[in-house]
Amino acid sequence: MAAGKLTALQVSKMKEAGRYADGGGLYLQVSKVGTKSWLFRFMLDGKAREMGLGSVDTVPLANAREEAEQCRRQLRDRKDPIEERKARQLEAALDAAKAMTFRQCAEAYIDAHKTGWKNAKHKAQWGSTLETYVYPVFGSLAVKSVDTGLVLKVLEPIWQTKTETASRVRGRVESILDWATARGLRRGENPARWRGHLDKLLPPRSKVQKVQHHAALPYEEMGAFMKALRAQDSVGARGLEFQILTAARPGEAYGAKWSEIDADKKVWTIPGERMKAGREHRVPLSSAAMAIIEAMKTIKVSDYVFPGMKDNRPLSGMAFLQLLKRMNRGDLTAHGFRSTFRDWCAEQTAYPRDVEEMALAHTIGNKVEAAYRRGDLFEKRTRLMQDWGNFCAMPVKKGNVHPIKKAK
Repeated sequence: MAAGKLTALQVSKMKEAGRYADGGGLYLQVSKVGTKSWLFRFMLDGKAREMGLGSVDTVPLANAREEAEQCRRQLRDRKDPIEERKARQLEAALDAAKAMTFRQCAEAYIDAHKTGWKNAKHKAQWGSTLETYVYPVFGSLAVKSVDTGLVLKVLEPIWQTKTETASRVRGRVESILDWATARGLRRGENPARWRGHLDKLLPPRSKVQKVQHHAALPYEEMGAFMKALRAQDSVGARGLEFQILTAARPGEAYGAKWSEIDADKKVWTIPGERMKAGREHRVPLSSAAMAIIEAMKTIKVSDYVFPGMKDNRPLSGMAFLQLLKRMNRGDLTAHGFRSTFRDWCAEQTAYPRDVEEMALAHTIGNKVEAAYRRGDLFEKRTRLMQDWGNFCAMPVKKGNVHPIKKAK
């Protein structure tokens, strides 16, 4: 079919819906509502393909013929015109992204994902680690320019000495670069990917540095510690005591709200958005934990059980750590008391492990077991937490052994 069947006048006057051949695979396409556009039809590897070339309003007949001729040349070279155009568009997007720095991408990524993060602390940690380790190296560079060498320049100085931090930095850089790739701001493999890439260039974390666990108090010293803690007259002290008695995470305890407490049923229900696993968690309150609730009611000033200095805000995330330092127990962490509870369960009681794990709000690792587990063992946990509260109130003398109790 020879090219040039249509004239500019015909194109301007054509109104009936349909496709009108100009030749060489170029068609004028008129829609039912009267809009007109150019279409290039071709065969490649035995398959019919169609490629839009734009509206008649923006692409005159002569230009449409030039576009069609370029497509035919690509077909002669066994190239797909559609894929070739995509490549040109991507290249143009990458060129336009030269001014989009890694830092700008990181800030956009954080802004897009912050609503899914449980607390402001997580967002702050992202910004802090990137500000400290990444931005000085390639924060101001175009995101498409970040390569393996630059990533290693960030990671190598801290991989041996701050392995946990370095691993988190690597994961955050990987996520940001994946985001940039999905947005068309860069292309190719992710230079921060671990498996099959950086794992060939850096030693595994397990070979570099052992996991540092939260400093925990030996359970034999719990009674004496609790006596000293109860002598502290502050909201922070009551909050830490409550955390210990409930085996909760620090953030769950200092963020507790009155609306979560059912004093009649002696239950503290933590909503899913405040839990690490994202699921609601019921905590049975022992008599010792309820005593704290009753004491805090007498000074109730906000929505929070343990109010902070600011109006209607909870205690600071640093309150428990500062309290421990004032007690000359800077060797401990608030989170470490969960390990104390776990050791006491294992050594001094006969409660089943799954009861202990649920008391700690740990997720069930076995997917099959998790699928069949419907309850939360609340009754058994009620007895466990009461025993724990009783133990915390009873100093253990050297040489004494707390008798192992059988689960009721």
